Amino acid sequence: MGSVSCLWVKTEKERLSYMNKKKNWVLVGIAALALTSVRGQQPQAPASGDFTSRLQGIIRAAGPPSADNSLTKFNLDFPGGTPKELVAAINKAMSRPLNAIVPEEFADTKLPALKMNSVNVAQLFEALSLVSRKAEVVANPVPGGFGATTSEAHTSYGFRTPSTPPTDESIWYFYVEKPVSLRVPPSSPRACRFYSLGPYLERGVTVDDITTAIQTGWKMMGETSPPKISFHKDTKLLIAVGEPSKLEIIDAVLKALQVSTPKAPPAPEPGPRSAEKSKSGEQ
Repeated sequence: MGSVSCLWVKTEKERLSYMNKKKNWVLVGIAALALTSVRGQQPQAPASGDFTSRLQGIIRAAGPPSADNSLTKFNLDFPGGTPKELVAAINKAMSRPLNAIVPEEFADTKLPALKMNSVNVAQLFEALSLVSRKAEVVANPVPGGFGATTSEAHTSYGFRTPSTPPTDESIWYFYVEKPVSLRVPPSSPRACRFYSLGPYLERGVTVDDITTAIQTGWKMMGETSPPKISFHKDTKLLIAVGEPSKLEIIDAVLKALQVSTPKAPPAPEPGPRSAEKSKSGEQ
């Protein structure tokens, strides 16, 4: 039994000694790996500049080229006029042609005077568009002619291009944005009326006098589309075609002539002496 106990003790001591040696070797290996990792790291140089400057540098590197740097700069002294006249002034100032399209329906648009120094077409047209913007009140007639409603609409004009960013070779087109009434007023029905001018002609008034008075009334009322009138000589009728409300001027003129125009005196009948003179003349 004693020899067996000594053998067990010796074996246990050897096992513990082996475990301690193994633990030490593991710690040494971990330390060696840590030292190697520290030595392998290279110090990084600190970033130059602050965050804002570095961010701006990134944006400049990633963003598209600036349109201001690619477009021709020029000075412009434009007294005002049509879009085509502005394009001609820009061509002269740039010393090169500008690709521009002006639709015929917008050719008579009046542009303000422009005096610019060291600008390009993109800056000029953007400023022109901003200056032209304004709000207008639009009347929308109610169907049936019973009043109207109002709404606010914005208008503007200028030049645009589909190119992004624009270049000296870009094509610009002139546009006009204006309010459009959503409701179209119903057209008034037209009427045809006949007026007998015989009694007035017998009083010494001429057809020209009557028609001139009628047309003067329409002109003073600001009528842009007055009724049409025509005189029929055989029947001495004045024929008028137009909106009933506008034909009232004719009724008013003829009514005024009835009061102000006296009847022409009848021709004198020949007396006895006239008859005798006529007989003696025949002899």
